[in-house]
Amino acid sequence: MPQFPDPDSRNVLEPDCSRCPELVECRNRIAWGNGSLDADVMVVGEAPAFGDGPRSTETASGDQPRAGDADADRWRGGNWTGMAYTSRHSWRRVRELFEAAGYGPDDLYVTNAVKCFPEGEDGSNREPRSEERANCFEHLRTEIAQVEPSVVATTGKHATTALLEFESIPMDGFLAHVLDPVDCERLGVTALPLLHPSYENVWRARLGYDREGYVAAVASQLDAHV
Repeated sequence: MPQFPDPDSRNVLEPDCSRCPELVECRNRIAWGNGSLDADVMVVGEAPAFGDGPRSTETASGDQPRAGDADADRWRGGNWTGMAYTSRHSWRRVRELFEAAGYGPDDLYVTNAVKCFPEGEDGSNREPRSEERANCFEHLRTEIAQVEPSVVATTGKHATTALLEFESIPMDGFLAHVLDPVDCERLGVTALPLLHPSYENVWRARLGYDREGYVAAVASQLDAHV
């Protein structure tokens, strides 16, 4: 299994961000982007998962929660770690996908379209709302300007929607856009919509790919635009 991301790579942009009051109330920590600031590929997920561990409130420094052991040897979602894509299954799958396509951790910067855990009625993740994507997009735009990736790989419907809405590009069905590169003129990048790792096994066959074929298609698109 790949190593856990380096906590020192957290790219804290606005430590006490309060643009979405509802998310402030339900989050434990803001899950900032992490990885190489010189990456050729930026991977954008939808929103952090809750994970395990007691809840606490992030300090103004954005470095440590007020309660709980931040160094506990267990797996937690981004809401607890303060880093994007660190839940056990999604984190492993997305990194295995890119490594199989020839892009290791040093080639990637990983973040989310919405950086706070959106809590549903049952305490688990709900889908981020359009206003939450809009409120958080300035952070994503800042990250793109910092990293200057050639490709922004959006994993899932909401991450893809965040970029296409900014570019005023309509999205009539997410699956139709998977592996179809989009020239984002305003952002100066190529967006490459991909299946969310949690649903890859469900939807990949409907697109006509087995695992090997999907990895090869991802690698081909990345190599063509990096």
